[in-house]
Amino acid sequence: MIAVFKRELNAYFKGIMGYLASAFLLIFAGIYTMAYNLSGYYANFEYVVSAISFIYLVAVPVLTMRSVAEEKRSKTDQLLYSLPISMTDVVIGKYLSMLVVLFVPVAIMGAYPMILSQFGNVSLKVAYGALFAYFMLGACLLSIGLFISSVTESQVASAVITLVVMLILYFMSSLATFVSTSQEGSMIALIGCAVIFALFVLILTRNVLISMLTLIFTSGGIYLFYLYDPSAFSGLFPKVMESLSVFSRFDTFIEGVFDVNAIVYYISMIAVFLFMSVQAMEKRRWSA
Repeated sequence: MIAVFKRELNAYFKGIMGYLASAFLLIFAGIYTMAYNLSGYYANFEYVVSAISFIYLVAVPVLTMRSVAEEKRSKTDQLLYSLPISMTDVVIGKYLSMLVVLFVPVAIMGAYPMILSQFGNVSLKVAYGALFAYFMLGACLLSIGLFISSVTESQVASAVITLVVMLILYFMSSLATFVSTSQEGSMIALIGCAVIFALFVLILTRNVLISMLTLIFTSGGIYLFYLYDPSAFSGLFPKVMESLSVFSRFDTFIEGVFDVNAIVYYISMIAVFLFMSVQAMEKRRWSA
């Protein structure tokens, strides 16, 4: 794991990618600090952290697109599969290197509240709580991007799919307001999600039978539960979208509330997507 971590970190910082990602984040952090705190005379650094969350829409695809997909394209993944280490070590090593790339600009941003506190009343607890949540949000999104990279064959495909997923996650709370709250609408939408989940299973296993069984059990279970208690589906899908939105959970920290449930949610999402990344690479390792 350490060897993979060092190799990936060198790739980020011996090239331009790591510096570019850090500079991109710090430039926008500086712009919004000037706009909100210096020109706008707000003592709330958390507003800056909230405003720059959109940067993940670009930063995450850029950081994750080469992590596994490029290995496949250049055939260097065969070297990883032949090493006497587990795919868990490979995935964790790659993931930790991306976390370091993210941590560098976030750590530099940690000096901003202290500087601003010299000129006004800055709530350091709220500012650093929001900054910590910002890092956890990024860590969660990076795990999703790493998984997408592990199931795609090229950097371009990985970047495009990750960008689309990031956009959906970013606007999920807004999209939830446009979703039908009717019982039938929620049932149909949930069955649609079951179809998408079955496609993920197909990508991971490359087994049509398993994916079809997954679709039958999940969609059949949803429909049977709908027949049993239709009232439970009233407004259910919008609520599910709200609860799954990674960005909306970040908003509670901006409001000055340190939401432990959100941190647990982020950690759980990271664990799930890292596990799926390991399974995707294990599948390729044994089929190579």
